[in-house]
Amino acid sequence: MVCHIKKMTISAPQSNQNFFKESFSILKDPRRTIKGNLTYSLEEILFLTISAAICGCNTWTSIAEYGRLKQDWFRKFYPYERMPSHDAIGDLFCALDAKKFAECFINWVNGIATKEDSGVVAIDGKTVRGAASKGGKFPLHIVSAFCTKNRLCLGQRSTDEKSNEITAIPQLLELLTIKGCTVTIDAMGCQQGIAGKILGREADYILQVKGNQKDLREQMEDIFGSAAARQVNEVAEAGHGRIEKRKCEAIPVKEVLLEGAGNWEGLQTLVRIRSERTIKKTGEKSTEHRYYISSLPADAKLLNSSVRSHWGIENNLHWNLDVVFGEDGQLKRKGNSAENFNVIAKVALGLVDNEKTAKLSKPLKRLRASIDDSYREIIMKI
Repeated sequence: MVCHIKKMTISAPQSNQNFFKESFSILKDPRRTIKGNLTYSLEEILFLTISAAICGCNTWTSIAEYGRLKQDWFRKFYPYERMPSHDAIGDLFCALDAKKFAECFINWVNGIATKEDSGVVAIDGKTVRGAASKGGKFPLHIVSAFCTKNRLCLGQRSTDEKSNEITAIPQLLELLTIKGCTVTIDAMGCQQGIAGKILGREADYILQVKGNQKDLREQMEDIFGSAAARQVNEVAEAGHGRIEKRKCEAIPVKEVLLEGAGNWEGLQTLVRIRSERTIKKTGEKSTEHRYYISSLPADAKLLNSSVRSHWGIENNLHWNLDVVFGEDGQLKRKGNSAENFNVIAKVALGLVDNEKTAKLSKPLKRLRASIDDSYREIIMKI
């Protein structure tokens, strides 16, 4: 099987009103629902919060103030008899079912993204360091799936306090539409059950092998140290004050003796990547070898590119959440606030990042959206 990587495009929904009514239809309002008790609907608060997050508001207080300053614009879309206070917004997201909200986010992604063909979907975890868990003992850790070509988060799952990524990844995979994609995961996800789950979703895998699979790692080191036939691809890149040369070697599993190979469903290829980095200013060099297993055939060029693409989740998702949206500096520690705002930030980031009419940085796009009503509507596709 040859995997052709093409771009997953963004298509505007018919109406962003449907974005709330359809994608978020499974949400249950955690507030009291006795007639006459709710001053503003769940849809109104969601629309306000996402709009304000796009415009640079990262706290409940700034979101409420933005709504007050732009109430005439907001009333073009919803009644807003009164604009929600920061307490009303915070209390709602504190109580809102975080797992259901994350599933709604996946519904939204599936509604606006059209996959023309397969692409790399990187799965990795990130700790929200400014937020404590419900028990106050642990920071919040969220596992995300990220389409590296399209730079769009496809979904997320938080880890339970007594669990970790090994249990969260299969749960996330169960929710995603990844047919024809290549899923890349670091060493934590290098588990036989996860490999089988990926294939069960009609996707391929590239899993990094480290010390948690000690026997497999040692066998791979021996195999790559032998004269086994392999396909090789080399690339060089310069940027951020350094030069990096990456050499990918791919060996078909059927050509070597690998004990336990049958335990890894669909395993076709062993991969070693040699990365040599040179600091331009000092000339200092460092070399690293990384090992992977894959269900893809031994196409060294494709494997080299796919492994490289995995780092898009760090550079284009996690970095933006930290730096552009200030996630680690937020103190949303009450209830489900931090996890739910992580979804809001990913919706806002996806919309901002995929707005291509203005050649501006993401911070400048957010600034322009906060001032220019028409540009805000372009970003939100309304």
